[in-house]
Amino acid sequence: MTGTATTGPTTPPRIRVLIVDDQPLVRRGLSLILSPDPSFEVVGEAENGAEAVTLARRLRPDVVVMDIRMPVLDGVGATGELAATVPGCRVLALSTFDLDEYVVGALRAGAYGFLPKDSSPEDLAAAIHTVHAGEAAVAPRLLTRLISTYVRAPGGPRPAPTGLGDLTPREVEVWRLMATGLDNGGISRALDISVSTVKNYITSIFDKLAVRDRAQAVIAAYESGLVTARATAGDQPG
Repeated sequence: MTGTATTGPTTPPRIRVLIVDDQPLVRRGLSLILSPDPSFEVVGEAENGAEAVTLARRLRPDVVVMDIRMPVLDGVGATGELAATVPGCRVLALSTFDLDEYVVGALRAGAYGFLPKDSSPEDLAAAIHTVHAGEAAVAPRLLTRLISTYVRAPGGPRPAPTGLGDLTPREVEVWRLMATGLDNGGISRALDISVSTVKNYITSIFDKLAVRDRAQAVIAAYESGLVTARATAGDQPG
């Protein structure tokens, strides 16, 4: 009897990471954190946003770990250029402070999430995996604190986002709860619906508003006047 050849489980390809920071010690530290992890491959380092864009176009990383405040071209400008010219790579913004208006700029420009620089190596690794999967790497309540601090609807609400009129009343309610800082489980409990139903609503909201992720949806909620900083006053820092 002839045996049948079997193959073991396929090892997933490593996530290609480009590290961008104007401080050599920070770049080296991030590289030392990520390189021993078999799920990552550090493909390059850049000291400013302009160099990051040039390297990303050549190296095609999966994830760019991007400092926000840098000379020549900051992380906000670099994120916008990458979103336009290297859409396959995803940006994880790094900030010295939890609440930083530059982070909102990076999220607007196309970053998939942000992480404070004092985060643990485990949090960094988890965030890279999250943005690589196409999800927003930012805690919902921290995202809401950040956006409610720096995003306003000046002089009254801005024009409604494209597709707002297509939202059902239930989708508007899910959008509002999302913008006040509830995660999917919290929305599920508030509306007495399943988490899977919440996810379906959120997917529909993203499609109708033409936003890519939770961060952009929350920004749109504040800019449209659907929610205001007063709605989440309890989450504001003291």
